[in-house]
Amino acid sequence: MSYKPRFDVLISEVGPRDGLQSVASTMATGHKLAWIDALAASGLQEIEVGSFVSPRLLPQMADADRVVAHAIQHPGLTVMALVPNLKGAEAAMRAGAHKITLPVSASPAHSMANVRKTPQQMVDEVRAIARLRDEIAPRVHIEAGISTAFGCTLQGLVPEDEVIALAVACVAAGADESGLSDTTGMANPAQVKRLFMRLRAELGERAGAAHMHNTRGLGLANCLAAYEAGVRTFDASQAGLGGCPYAPGASGNVVTEDLVFMFEAMGIRTGVDLERLIAARQALAAGLPGEELYGMLPPAGLPQGFEPRKYAA
Repeated sequence: MSYKPRFDVLISEVGPRDGLQSVASTMATGHKLAWIDALAASGLQEIEVGSFVSPRLLPQMADADRVVAHAIQHPGLTVMALVPNLKGAEAAMRAGAHKITLPVSASPAHSMANVRKTPQQMVDEVRAIARLRDEIAPRVHIEAGISTAFGCTLQGLVPEDEVIALAVACVAAGADESGLSDTTGMANPAQVKRLFMRLRAELGERAGAAHMHNTRGLGLANCLAAYEAGVRTFDASQAGLGGCPYAPGASGNVVTEDLVFMFEAMGIRTGVDLERLIAARQALAAGLPGEELYGMLPPAGLPQGFEPRKYAA
């Protein structure tokens, strides 16, 4: 399976994991599957459908194995899952996930709060997971997402040299790629462009996705800065759901609908049918009644004269 965009950019939908783990209520499995089906029908090529963590810690993710088993039935869809450790990685691989992502925080304070390991211990975890992958599921793609790459609400500033060194160490340990995450919503466009250019200079094609939050209203601007630095994979969450439970004040992922519209309006092909994507919000709302859904495009609608590109189903 290819993990390079079939269009100009790859939009990786993280709502069924990042979004649902951040809301108080638990979406029923049936609603979750219906929402994923609607997202897949819009043409999204990659969806992070869950995380393999202790259900005691995140009951919203207790059905991750069933969700993966359903999602992998969609032809051409890369099904991704977050795993914090070797145990979770093995469960995700055996469930059939095509891609796993590990949260490797550049902030020691956040790393201990989030996964109870130091950054270096997480590099060791990447190495163990890569060995396991080679033994039982060699086709699985491993991504190390460098959390708090642009700052940390627990620690404060995170040195850029340490961010880049950690990403390089993860790839050396066996990750197929390493991207940068604005876990706390502290990034600005100049910082994003500078850091991703450094990352690409070090890792080349193994430099991974931009995962931006919209906490301070700079999510789209930061995505555009990452694009200008050469990034072609972007995480986003339908209706802007999401945030990190272990990073106080870090709310809101970039809204998938708004991000797709920005790229499409610029003539950058996403492969996503905007009208079907907006329609998928109905399945989300049905599964989380009363939950506030965000986004600028859905209430405003498509502007006059803008003809959304139709992609083959």
